[in-house]
This record gives sequence, structure tokens and C-alpha cells, in this order.
Amino acid sequence: ARQAHNLKVVGSNPTPATNFEGPRKRVFSFCSCFSKELPHRLQVMVYRKNITVPTNGHRDIHDITSQVADAVAESGIRTGLVNVFNVGSTAVIGTIEFEPGLERDLPEMLDRLIPPSCEYGHEQTWHDGNGHSHLQAALMGPSLIVPVENGGLVLGTWQQIFHLECDVKSRSRRIVVTVTGD
Repeated sequence: ARQAHNLKVVGSNPTPATNFEGPRKRVFSFCSCFSKELPHRLQVMVYRKNITVPTNGHRDIHDITSQVADAVAESGIRTGLVNVFNVGSTAVIGTIEFEPGLERDLPEMLDRLIPPSCEYGHEQTWHDGNGHSHLQAALMGPSLIVPVENGGLVLGTWQQIFHLECDVKSRSRRIVVTVTGD
């Protein structure tokens, strides 16, 4: 029978993540006292950075690959994962071949699947014109996880990270990039 690993946090940063401003590194040390399969001490670094993306409203799409790659490089983390998260319920983070045809095709496809309409319950409640924006963003998702290897993003040749604005008005979007690893 396999023995469970008893991991205990022995160090962390006392600043709550919700009050975080600017890049910050945190190092967590884990002690494995009951396992011969894990090293005695395993250190995991966590680095967080905010990216701001100004948008021009519905269908505005941005390639944010270089900003995410910069955050990974700044972190000093060589192997791990990067989480890219849009703060807000009416925008999308994902990957695509970022070229003019797909920049047009993706938002058009979302508008065909979930068109602007006054019939959505959200519209009937709030009358703010963005019921479809919430549904499109919920369908696609607000975040993405990408592997980090040798200090860089593991992406395909034609794969870029994008931010898509689904809301009907211009916004200044905060995107939280969190790199975890060693």
C-alpha cells in the first residue's frame, strides 16, 4: 500500500492575495517527513503580476502572449504552470492562432451562438444590453493554464494567448498572471 504524503507549509508571505499590488514572489517550503518518494524539502515559488488591457468594447481581441511570457521570465521560474485570469464576468482568456481571419471569426461565431438580444433574463433584470456578453464569457471561460518549461511558455507554433472583450462598452481589464513552480 502507498503511504500518504504529509505536507506541511513552513513558510509563506503574510500579505493576502486580494491586497496584492505589483509583481511579488512567494516561496513555500514543504516538509515531507513520512515519505521516501519525495525529497525532504520541496520548494515551490509563486509569482503574481497584473496586466492591464484597455478594450474598445464588444469583439475587441488582443494578443497578450508577450505580456504573459514577460511575467514568466520575470518570475525566474523554470518549470511549472502559469495561470492567466481575467477579473470580471464579461471577457475571455484563451488560445488561438492570432491572425486577422480568426480575430474576426471567433467573435462572429460567438455572436451567432449567443446573439445580442433583449430576451435574456439578465436583460430583463438589468436592461444593460450585455446579457449575451455574460453568456459568451461563461461559455469560453475567464482563465487559462499553460505549462512552463525551461523558463518559457509551452505553446504550439501558431498558438497565442488572447483576451477577448465580450462586454458592450470599453473597459480597462485587469488580468492576473500567476506563475507557480521552481
